[in-house]
Amino acid sequence: MGKNGDLSDFEGGKVVGARLAGQSISETADLLGFSCSTISRVYREWSEKEKIFSEWQLCGRKCLVDVRGQRRMGRLVRDDRKAKVTQITTRYNQGMQNTISERTTRRRWKSGLQQQKTTPGATSFTVLQWPPQSPDLNPIEHLWDVMEREIRIIDVQPTNLQQLRGAIMSVWTKISEECFQLLVESMP
Repeated sequence: MGKNGDLSDFEGGKVVGARLAGQSISETADLLGFSCSTISRVYREWSEKEKIFSEWQLCGRKCLVDVRGQRRMGRLVRDDRKAKVTQITTRYNQGMQNTISERTTRRRWKSGLQQQKTTPGATSFTVLQWPPQSPDLNPIEHLWDVMEREIRIIDVQPTNLQQLRGAIMSVWTKISEECFQLLVESMP
């Protein structure tokens, strides 16, 4: 029944999602195949600390690029949109007490500094002109489509709200991590 070792971010997300959907601890444990104590611990840590799972794995090192540094980096990129990572890093480090590496520049940029698309292997940034909150940029819209198709092929269709809820939870837990990954990677 139980699984050994730490839960992945994906598995932890399933636990939190099931609990937020109203499943009890024992229902969630039965649904996902984890022990009740694991379900309780994961949800308690998430709700008390309000952390996302990827934050649990941080080393605790202070971030080199604060909010002010992000604004500065944004200005550098806006001033020269065709600048390469090397050039942005060099300009950023001029006159700074704490210098950053190209890797840090890439990481800060990818973490959501602006809407962008970076061509794999390229070292320059291309900013997309895309309307804000576009459903084309939201993988959850495509995930709802996957779930709807899976629910429609169930032999016995749900006839009431409770059965629909059970069907949704069943389909949700059967969606593989690879499916989520493909949906995210399909975004422009």
